[in-house]
Order: sequence, then structure tokens, then C-alpha cells
Amino acid sequence: MTNDGAPLRLFNSLTREIEEFRPIHEGEARVYSCGPTVYNYQHIGNMRAYIFADTLGRVLSWKGYDLTHIINITDVGHLTSDADAGPDKMEKAASESGKSAWDIAEYYTGVFKGDIARLNIRPPAKWTVATAHVEAMIDFAKTIADKHCYELDSGLYFDTSTVPEYGRLARAVTEEGEGRIDTVEGKRHQSDFAIWRKTPEGETRQMEWDSPWGRGAPGWHLECSVMSKQYLGEQFDVHTGGIDHREIHHPNEIAQNQAHRCSAHTGANIWMHNNFLVDRRGKMSKSAGEFLTLQTLVDKGVHPLAYRLMCLQAHYRSELEFSWENLLAALTRLKRMVMAAQQLRDRVEAPTTDIDHPRLQQLLTAFDEAVSDDLNTPKALTVLDDVLGQKKIDPAQRLATVALIDAVLGLELVTLTRQDIRVRPSTARVDEALIEHQLDLRDEAKGNKNFPAADAIRNELASNGVEIMDGDPLRWDWRIEAN
Repeated sequence: MTNDGAPLRLFNSLTREIEEFRPIHEGEARVYSCGPTVYNYQHIGNMRAYIFADTLGRVLSWKGYDLTHIINITDVGHLTSDADAGPDKMEKAASESGKSAWDIAEYYTGVFKGDIARLNIRPPAKWTVATAHVEAMIDFAKTIADKHCYELDSGLYFDTSTVPEYGRLARAVTEEGEGRIDTVEGKRHQSDFAIWRKTPEGETRQMEWDSPWGRGAPGWHLECSVMSKQYLGEQFDVHTGGIDHREIHHPNEIAQNQAHRCSAHTGANIWMHNNFLVDRRGKMSKSAGEFLTLQTLVDKGVHPLAYRLMCLQAHYRSELEFSWENLLAALTRLKRMVMAAQQLRDRVEAPTTDIDHPRLQQLLTAFDEAVSDDLNTPKALTVLDDVLGQKKIDPAQRLATVALIDAVLGLELVTLTRQDIRVRPSTARVDEALIEHQLDLRDEAKGNKNFPAADAIRNELASNGVEIMDGDPLRWDWRIEAN
């Protein structure tokens, strides 16, 4: 696709308005996404942010832009509270586990990248790691220290009164965003935040560096200002993150950008935020002590792409309620889509990229209009359903249309099979070979009209969490309970 279709319009959190996307560099789209703090597993609410960012990137590619997407890995600086308070999350995890902070970062970075792959999220142009950019952070801080910062015993702090409209992104005055920032003795203003944190006298951190303000570590907000500038330029197109970043992290990042640029420009032209994943107890968070990971869903028997589909079924700016019922409904929908696409593949003798059928052209236009309207993926999915349902149109053209649409939605419909979607639950007590053998015995019993024996096999399989599907070539599936 090219950008000749509907104009791409995106909601800008900074202005609270939907705006037409106008790239700074013609034909290019430069996007920065706040990445994970790698001190623990990422919960599925965290992963919603990367499904959203991936969808944005895929839509930009669909619209014909050459995409440069950067995601950072925070392995130092992020405190235990998003409100700029408490010890560093990496140091705390190291202390509690007895492992080094470096080993913890390496392990959880690997897990995160594995989850990214399982959700079919495209890797960024570059992963940028905070600890690899500390010297650049120190140099950045030097350029703003004299005019915008002051020093306390605990470190170097940014004076938020020195930049225009601090907190505009969060609307802090009306939404109480800045009130969540930690109180530190000697701070000039409640909203001031740490640029550099000194290691307390008599203590040693696992991650610490020398700086003009003493030995210590950078503040959390500094890394994103430094790395977005280094890899995307002083001004770039879009900055994404979860809606919680809109309240503190991104306003602080903007303040640093404005100080460094000596202008009111925020760094990114458009700031975009996805809303929370919530369950019946409230938003999902690691601080609550209990959270669901992608592996939790897989252990239950749910294919990861069912969660991706569940996220796409809601608009990224709306809260998304998690329940097992909702997830299993998405799994059922994914299975139906995979079955329909697989049937198309089976019928296509010679693949084509030529789509000239008027109805398919109409549907592609409708799809383009949907994703161009602030990434309206729920509407885009209904267009995909319509394409799959056009039984009388040439299957090769329909399959080509599905492939184009799925390049944006990322559900792997042109490669997945029904069998791929069948994920073994961690609690399963029988293996696939035994199930197939028992089904053969059942078929034999039915052929001999020994229906009691056939029913006994069905009941035994059911007691082991296996659902028999008579008349389906797949024959059986794991039964997944909604709880």
C-alpha cells in the first residue's frame, strides 16, 4: 500500500486532538517507544503497549513510509515507584535474588524479546540499552545543568519551572499528575525530578558511574531523551508508551528535551499512549504482587496470538478488560480465521498479487480508512471477516487480500494452521500420541457398532481435558476452562 489512500490521522496526547500525520522527513516515519524495565517478567498489560506500538509501525509501513522504530531497554535508573521514588528496581531485584543486576537484566531482556516474537511483534530497527549510553546521558546533563538544574546531597535535580508549560502532556494542574512525584527535602518544587542520583555515602551500587555530580546513576527519564535524540534526531515523528507514562515520565522527558533544545518543542511531533489492561480488581501491575505473563496464558493452553487479537478487538485508547472469557472468545475467533485462511490456501493453485475484483478493492479501501482513522483495529477486523466471508470470489485474490490485511494486523493467518493453534496446557496429563491412538480405537469401536466402548473412550479423554470433535479433520482439541 502507499500513502495515496486515506490520510493517516492519529490522536496526539499533547494536544488531546486527532491530527493528520505529517512526517518531518518526506517518506520516512521515525518512532520511539518506551521499552521495559528488565527486573522482572513483563505482564500482559505491559505487552499491550508493544502490540499497540507494533500496530502503529505496521500501519505506517502500510501507508508507504520507511519506518525507523527504536525501543529502549531500561536496565538502570527506573525507581521502584513510577512517581520517581524508592530504590532502583534493578538494584532491588539484585539484592533480593542474590544475583548481579547485570545477570538479571540479561535474563529478563531475553524473556521479553521471546515474548515479543511469540506475539508476532516486529523487532525495532534497534534495541537501545540504557547502560550502554550512560556517558551520553552525562554529556546531555552537562548541557542543561547550569540553566535548568540544581544540586542536592542526593543528586542533581531538574527545576521544572525553567521550561514552558511543564506538565502540559499530563494536564497536571487538573489531573493531579505531578502530585504523585516523591517529596525530597530541599527540592524547589514538588514536580522537580532527579537527573542524576548520587550513591549514598558509605554505600556501593552494582551499577554506578563517575559524574560531575558524584558517583551514582542516571535518573530514569534521562535515557529516553538521550537515545531518541541519538537515533532519531532532535525532532522526530511519534513517541509511544503506556498511559501511565503520560503523567510523569513523558512530561519529565519533554522538560529535558526543551531544556536541551532551548525551545518549546517537545522532541516528538505526536505523543501517543495506549490505555490500561484492567481486570476486575483494577489495572494490571507488578506492584500488586500478582500478575499474568504471556507464559501464564500459554500454560493455560492459549496461543499467544489470541491475546494479540484480543488487544486488536479494542481501540488502543480504550481500557481493555481482561477476563478468561474474553480471551477464550478471541481464541475461538482466531481459530475460525485460521480455518478460513487455511481453506483458501488449500484451494489456491497459483498464488497471485493481482487484486482486481471490485468488491475486494472496496474492502481494501474500507480497511485503509479504518486503520488510517487513529488505528481503528476493531473496524479493520470486521473488514477482514468480510473478506474471509466472500465465498464466491476467486480464492487466490481473496488470499492475496487477506495477506495484505494481515501484514498490518499481524495474526499470521497466511502461515498458521489449526494444529498450530492447539497449545498443550501445562496441566495436561496425556500426550498427543496416546490421544490419537485412543481416537483410532474409538473409530474402530464405532465401526463395529460398539457404542458403549466408544462412549467410554470419549469419557476418558474428556476426564483428561480432551475435547473430541467428530467430523473435524483435526479430530480433537484441548479443553480450556474459563477461570
